[in-house]
Amino acid sequence: MTPELIARYDQRVPRYTSYPTAPHFKPEVDKAIYAHWLSELAPNTALSLYLHVPFCAELCLYCGCHTTVARSYSPVASYVDLLAREIELVAKSLPNRMDVAHIHWGGGTPTILSGADLRRVMSLLERSFGILATAEIAVEIDPRTITVDHVEALAQSGLNRASLGVQDFDPKVQKTINRIQSFEQTAQVAAWLRRAGVAGLNLDLMYGLPYQTTESVLRTVELSLRLDPDRIALFGYAHVPWMKRHQALLPEKAMPDALQRVEQSTAAASALLKAGYVQIGIDHFAKPEDPLVLHQREGRLHRNFQGYTTDETTALIGFGTSAIGSLPQGYVQNAPSTVAYREAVTKGRLATVRGLALTEDDRLRRRIIERLMCDFSVDLAKIAPGAGQHDFATELLAIDELARDGLVRRDGLSIDVPKDSRLLVRNVCAAFDRYLETGTARHSRAV
Repeated sequence: MTPELIARYDQRVPRYTSYPTAPHFKPEVDKAIYAHWLSELAPNTALSLYLHVPFCAELCLYCGCHTTVARSYSPVASYVDLLAREIELVAKSLPNRMDVAHIHWGGGTPTILSGADLRRVMSLLERSFGILATAEIAVEIDPRTITVDHVEALAQSGLNRASLGVQDFDPKVQKTINRIQSFEQTAQVAAWLRRAGVAGLNLDLMYGLPYQTTESVLRTVELSLRLDPDRIALFGYAHVPWMKRHQALLPEKAMPDALQRVEQSTAAASALLKAGYVQIGIDHFAKPEDPLVLHQREGRLHRNFQGYTTDETTALIGFGTSAIGSLPQGYVQNAPSTVAYREAVTKGRLATVRGLALTEDDRLRRRIIERLMCDFSVDLAKIAPGAGQHDFATELLAIDELARDGLVRRDGLSIDVPKDSRLLVRNVCAAFDRYLETGTARHSRAV
């Protein structure tokens, strides 16, 4: 990973939490098609549910999520009513009362909901679906706003994994990104969760933010390790001010360049590995006994819109504004604005506004890209029956070009990404992305 190599490949490429990626979704896949796809699910299909809460107490300037600031609880309370209505609409579209293996609350800040409203939604899910005793129920938490009541409400509803947003503990960085959050505050919430019996604790960290240095990132890692989390996600900040205007308020001159970002990421990864964590993919770390490690070892690791996961379900249903669902037939996405979402749901309609019906070629390329992102290797001849006969001549030419720069090794139809090049695995995936050249979307940088 020389400076020259980093500069050459620090291109804008998708993060590949799905394939095809969301910018290629089309309005032709609408609520009628979504309802049909739901009705076609096999009755014994286990589901994964994602609930999106598009509200925060204040706006973090690095944020790339669909969210807005709620100055009072009124819009949040109204949104809970909409969420409940959508859950009922989706449940009625399914062939029967189906089992659920995973539930993930994201945002925004899911814990901006009151304890009573959290219980209300979870109770509705329990009535509408068969939540398995082994289900993972996870929630993203802002330690600055959560209360003991929230923690108790979630624990009573079966919460068994919590992700605490940290990003960085450096005061100057926190002030710049408008997220003031002390270590003590974060440690208190971790203690509440453990006392309530929440077994899984994740921390979300970030590198590449304004005024971050390798030393300050390492200090954040050091403090994070004191909390003894089961998993740590180490994301690179994605600067996309053309999509998120508030990011333009961040001082670009204070942002680390590509080489500095690599140094920060590499140093943090080394510290986590030294502490006994196992690296999962490009940006996750877990304790050796964690299920993520077992799934990675067995080649069963997956990647979805929440990142690396043990979720092996084939149907992900998204609830709420902008939520994306993934079904065997393709992808669907709800209206990105709460106004449009409200209009649909209050009229008793599903809120789907766009999506993509998968072709067999899409499915094949999705398997290839997912294995590269999860395993850093793929054998085109083994990944699917007949894959070796697929015309990958153009893709293999691109792979050979990457191989000349040392980013990959190729032996016939077998492709392997060396350890030192794995930060650039998204560039390798891009060689198999049939949509990338034809799309107009702008993505975050590879490094």
